[in-house]
Parts: sequence; C-alpha cells; structure tokens
Amino acid sequence: MKIINNPNKNDWSEILKRPTQTVKDIEATVNQIFDDINKNGDEAINRYTQKFDGVSLNSIRVSDKEMEEAVAKIPKKLKTAIQQAKQNIEAFHAAQKTSKIEVETTKGVMCWQEKRPIEKVGVYIPGGTAPLFSTVLMLCVPAQIAGCKEIVLCSPPNKEGELAPEILYTAKLCGVTKIFKVGGIQAIAGLAFGTASIPKVYKIFGPGNQFVTVAKQLATKYGVAIDMPAGPSELLVVADGSANAAYIASDLLSQAEHGTDSQVILVSTSQDLIRKVSEEIEIQLSTLPRKAIAQQAIANSKLIYVENDDLALQIINEYGPEHFIICTKNESFYVNGIMNAGSVFIGDYTPESAGDYASGTNHTLPTNGFSKAYSGVNLDSFLKSMTFQKISKEGLLNIGETIELMAEAEGLQAHKNAVSMRLKDLKK
Repeated sequence: MKIINNPNKNDWSEILKRPTQTVKDIEATVNQIFDDINKNGDEAINRYTQKFDGVSLNSIRVSDKEMEEAVAKIPKKLKTAIQQAKQNIEAFHAAQKTSKIEVETTKGVMCWQEKRPIEKVGVYIPGGTAPLFSTVLMLCVPAQIAGCKEIVLCSPPNKEGELAPEILYTAKLCGVTKIFKVGGIQAIAGLAFGTASIPKVYKIFGPGNQFVTVAKQLATKYGVAIDMPAGPSELLVVADGSANAAYIASDLLSQAEHGTDSQVILVSTSQDLIRKVSEEIEIQLSTLPRKAIAQQAIANSKLIYVENDDLALQIINEYGPEHFIICTKNESFYVNGIMNAGSVFIGDYTPESAGDYASGTNHTLPTNGFSKAYSGVNLDSFLKSMTFQKISKEGLLNIGETIELMAEAEGLQAHKNAVSMRLKDLKK
C-alpha cells in the first residue's frame, strides 16, 4: 500500500480517485447488449451467458428440483447461522416501519401519507469468485417485510450451469418468487425489459462489478428505478495511536479480498500506527486463500497520514466511503462529524464483517463517493410514499381564494376555474 504523508488539499481529489473505469468506457458495451436483449430476449441472454460465463443452459430458470437439492447440501450449522443473521436483519428492518401520517393543514383540509410496497422488484446477486448469499438476505428480507408481491432474483451461473446452493437456500428462506441463472449486464437488461422467461420489474437492487453498476444506471433510461449506484467495494478506516494494528489490517484485507477493483484506505494521525498496519497487512496477506485478488486491490489502496483529527475528518467526508470504521480514542468526534458514508462501524470490536453478515444493518451501500447523496438499502427502498387528501366544503372555502390567486399569477386559468366553479356553487 502506498503511504502518503500530509497530502496537500489541492491533491486530495487525485489521491482519492477510485480504481474504476468511467461510465463512458463501459457505456457502449452496455448499450449494445441492452439493444440486443430488448429485441431478442431469451435468445440473446443465452448467447451472452455462453460468452461471459462459459456455459450453455437449457433453461435459465432454477427448477424446484434444483432448489430441493440445494437445501439438502447446506450443512446444519450454516443453516443455523443464516437463520440467525436473517432474524437480526429482520429485527432491524422491521423496526423501520412507519405509521400513517395525518394532518389537518387548514380547517376542513385533511392530508395524509401512507406507504405502499413496490409490487415487482429484481435483485441482482453477484456470483463469480464469491457467491454472495449474504446479499440475498440484505435485499430479500426487507422486500418481504415491505410486502413486495414479486421478488425476482438473478445471479450468474458457474461453469456447471449452477448457482451456489447457499444462494438458493437463502432465497427460499426469504420468499423469493423466481430465480434465474443470469449474470452481468444481461441480467440487468432482462429485468429492465422482461423476456419470455424473466418478468419485467419496477426497481432493480443489488451490487455488482463496474459493468453491472453502469447497466443499472442505464436501465433508468427505460423507466426502471434502481436502489443506487453500487459498484466495487471500498472501506476507509480512521485510527490513532491507540488502535490495534492487527485488527485494522484484518479489516482492510476483508474488503480487499472482494475483488481486484476494490479499494481500502487508512487515514491516521499516527505514523507509527501506519508502519505497524503496513507490516501486519503483509503478514496476514500471506495466508489468505484469495491472496492474488487482495494483492491487486491493495495496490490501489493507500495509507494516509494527517496531522490532526480535523484534517482527517475533512478528507474522509471528501472521499465519502461506502464503509467507514472508527478506531480512535475520541470516536464521538468522528461519529458526530461524519456526513458522507454508507455505513459506520465504531470501536475495536465492530469489524465491517459484522455489517456484511449478521449484525442487522444492510450491506448494500453506495460506493464511488455516492454516499454524499445516496442512502444504503433500507426498508423504505422497497416502499413508495403516497399522499392523499380530502377537502370538505368548509376546507375549500378556506383555501379556495389562495389557490385562485396563485393559479392566476402563474397564468393557469383552467387551474383557477376548477376552484372558482366550486366556490361559486358553495357561495350560492
């Protein structure tokens, strides 16, 4: 990892660059695949599955038999672990339910807000080198709580044309209605347009590589909503001289092993800690099964020394990390001061892995600095807020003239007439 000492503020944007391609680099590929799938449906999806995943499938939909076989393959202890994680995620997301909000804004004018589930949602579960069955929990548990009628899951098949049994077991546990062995851009296009096999959905959820991220963003051009731009994983740790270097190294590596385009950063007010963390990374890296992947991610990552907490907080808010770990004596300074982060982990015994799996918070979070404007997935991500109003005769008499004056000032005579006609009848 590159060590940077007291970087000049003018250089921050360059130092904090993500190791990702731009939308422009990927957009042409995504548009080509979208057009093909929009015209040719399942036939095009099968071609791209063969091209990108190296497997030819007779059917892209997971059968009941495949589901039964997957459930039988999961060890009892892992089933228990998945169920416990599900319970914690359910508890946290169920607590986010809000009741109807009702207000009489003026005498006789009742306004209220209620929430309704998004009826059809698509969830994308990355496969490849690490099939993320934990993401099934993070997306399908809140979808279930929200009351979504149709939950359609897509995930890339392995070379044998199968999905990881853990993904299938977890999907069954979470009430997923349909599962398809489709990955990458073609999965997002299938969910956006619908095919003979894959239902068209109203909103697409889930993380993925850079191609999936751009595909989701471009899907919005076709009237499909998305949760957020959520690309390669990233982590920023802030720590002072009191922090445990071995713990920090393990946290940085836990994100680095996600993929070669992941990025991890340590910001510290202690040069001694930076040195210790750097040494620990080399020690721990040598024993990792995914060493080659983590090494490439570490090459894109940085250890940044700054002189004080104020500078540290400024650079962290400028970066806007997906995951943010605080390991300092004055943790409240960072807890109260952080404005841009997807999810925050506080103290020596709160590893980011806890949020990834079982503490209860959601791990589907904005990356690439989008935490400056986007929230991570939560219960409201699967709901729509709808407003209602009912106005009595007295209410229209109370606000009618206000509406007339404002409509006339905007030059919208028909708007005014819609009120004036009623007022005239009421005043007879």
